Amino acid sequence: MQSRLAQLPVQAAKVAKDAARICLDLFKVMVPILIGVKILKELGLITFLAKPLAPVMGLVGLPPECGLTWATAITNNLYAALAVHAALVPTMEPLTVAQTTVIATMMLVAHNIFVEGAIAKKCGVGFAGQAVLRLTAGLALGALLHGLFAGLDLFTEPAPLLFIPSAADAGLAAWAFGEVKNLGMIYCVIASLVGLMRLLGALGVTRLFETALMPFLRLMGIGRAAATITVIGLVMGLAYGSGLILLDVRQGKVERRDVFSAISLMSLSHALIEDTLLMCLIGASLWGTFVGRLVFSLVVVAVLSRIAPALARARTA
Repeated sequence: MQSRLAQLPVQAAKVAKDAARICLDLFKVMVPILIGVKILKELGLITFLAKPLAPVMGLVGLPPECGLTWATAITNNLYAALAVHAALVPTMEPLTVAQTTVIATMMLVAHNIFVEGAIAKKCGVGFAGQAVLRLTAGLALGALLHGLFAGLDLFTEPAPLLFIPSAADAGLAAWAFGEVKNLGMIYCVIASLVGLMRLLGALGVTRLFETALMPFLRLMGIGRAAATITVIGLVMGLAYGSGLILLDVRQGKVERRDVFSAISLMSLSHALIEDTLLMCLIGASLWGTFVGRLVFSLVVVAVLSRIAPALARARTA
């Protein structure tokens, strides 16, 4: 018992070191992109991205103004997109719960693509491929939900708007301070996850968890070693799950063939609890933002995991 207690400081130091290594890799990618997106926002260039999206909104039963909401989500985080949405709602015809669920689900599938796509690339998955996957999947899922809701006449009541955006940042210093706090929080969460993963491994819980998940994840081409981390990404977020996968890839614990399926699944469905609840603030239904998104993501990744190897062989032939 005493020997185990004596090892605690050593183990804590290893956890802190591994978390720092993960975060250093993530922050090298995230910080330049965060700055670039901030510049685009300050220059008002995001509105130019919204213009070609306006006619696309008609394909999913949404007014053209929602193009700006989706454009903001694509280039920024969900909080920024919700602030834009809340500002646009009074200028449009009242949105139904069905319409709000459609735009909310599209935002959940395809948001913060520059940052999260760069993180996926760091893990060895192509940035362009993931961006196309998320944009296409977001539009396809939006169209499917629109067709389903319209065909069955579901969720036709007006959507309640419970989200009240906070006041705009006082300036560049306030924005920078907020981002530093976010990065610090990411480090704390990743350090906690690394420590938790090691504790679960020592207790044998990880092996039991992986065994229970394997029949399910094998359909999506995700191996045993990546199972637990994938679930962490689904629940917590892409940055956390991909950061842990990146560490395990470097340590030789996860095969690279598993990375594509795991990252793709986390890209389409991550932060299932936090982000889903966030969308409830604008009146979206869980049937789309949680159930629809998760089922759609599982089906898409199951198909991709079977197509991708064949495409890779065709390119090398």
